[in-house]
Amino acid sequence: MSNLQDIKNRFGIIGNSPLLDRAIEKAVQVANTDISVLVTGESGVGKENIPKIIHSLSHRKHNSYIAVNCGAIPEGTIDSELFGHEKGAFTGALATRKGYFEEADGGTIFLDEVAELPLQTQVRLLRVLETGEFIKVGSSKIQKTDVRIVAATNVNMLEAIQKHKFREDLYYRLNTVEIHLPPLRERQEDIPLLFRKFCVDFAEKYRRPPVRLSKEAEDILKNYRWPGNIRQLRNLAEQISVVETGKEITPSVLKLYLPDIDKANLPTLIPNQNTSSADFASERDILYKILFDMRNDINDLKAITLELIKSTASGTTGFAEENASLIQKVFKNSEILQGTYGTQNQGNIVIKENLAPSSPTVKPLEIQTNEDYEEAEVESFDNEVLSLEKIELEMIKKALEKHNGRRKLAAEELGISERTLYRKIKQYNLQ
Repeated sequence: MSNLQDIKNRFGIIGNSPLLDRAIEKAVQVANTDISVLVTGESGVGKENIPKIIHSLSHRKHNSYIAVNCGAIPEGTIDSELFGHEKGAFTGALATRKGYFEEADGGTIFLDEVAELPLQTQVRLLRVLETGEFIKVGSSKIQKTDVRIVAATNVNMLEAIQKHKFREDLYYRLNTVEIHLPPLRERQEDIPLLFRKFCVDFAEKYRRPPVRLSKEAEDILKNYRWPGNIRQLRNLAEQISVVETGKEITPSVLKLYLPDIDKANLPTLIPNQNTSSADFASERDILYKILFDMRNDINDLKAITLELIKSTASGTTGFAEENASLIQKVFKNSEILQGTYGTQNQGNIVIKENLAPSSPTVKPLEIQTNEDYEEAEVESFDNEVLSLEKIELEMIKKALEKHNGRRKLAAEELGISERTLYRKIKQYNLQ
């Protein structure tokens, strides 16, 4: 623990959160190796400290350490920045230039915002990771380099891979060990410590008396969501240290700098900026298929029940008596649920059920003749069939469009035979 605290003091890390301690411990454990490390976490959590810890505790600590912000370099020049270029390789290349990988030979390179790298540059980086080789822009000579790569990102890498914005093979090469830094809202016990440290620093910088938080204000800061994490907290402390003349900071003062503070504890629905219309279309197709299958299951169930009722109509009422609740549940919207309790009379099947006094709301159930039943069954499900037929038609159209009219593939996706699909095409006039 003392060693961990020494590292925190050395790199200016403040906090006692177990999640933070675990991240630092992992950095210490992998420092003596040469494996690649991927640091993940939201923007503003202090990811840049982890590669510094790794480099300073490694056998490369006496060699170069270069931090590169991949998102700040234009796409057209990033290959030249990373791998160098030869004289005359492009307009403005007046002399041969070394890239970061050549300059950092024997040391460590920190690639911040690595998810912003263009796909072409990702291919070059993958080769460096696998073989240690690279080629300068405008050159045909292969050069060797021995660098340790630590990358960082605030992007969901798996989503970036699915959207073909980041190479999967490069992700697994970089992500040999992942170190995740928690957001500030998951380190509530550290927020007052950080705020106090920032206020003291700014008081010395601007030669002003340090401010302190009231108990109520401290509780508010702990429960705030902090979308900007430590960077936002530091900015708040600087504003308050410069503007406020009073020593104690109260909730009313905080509201001047955090206008949405009253919403800090309310759940927030955050829209997914990465959701595409294709995702919704896929979900709609799945829903259509589920409804289509449910309709078939319900129709099969009702057909079986009808056959069972027909088979007992001329003989005995045993089935109807024993399964009265099931029949009422299946045909609850049908006109057959009318009449009164009684006994079998003139070809009608009448279900007799002894009700307890506590069940006065159960309706009487009478199943009439087979002809009456069939007519009622058709009427009760007329609207349902019409609406489900629209869904079925829509699903068939989408399947045919998706497979460019190939009926065999469309039938396999719909879960029906090709013959059935052909019949449906004729039925809906989809020729």
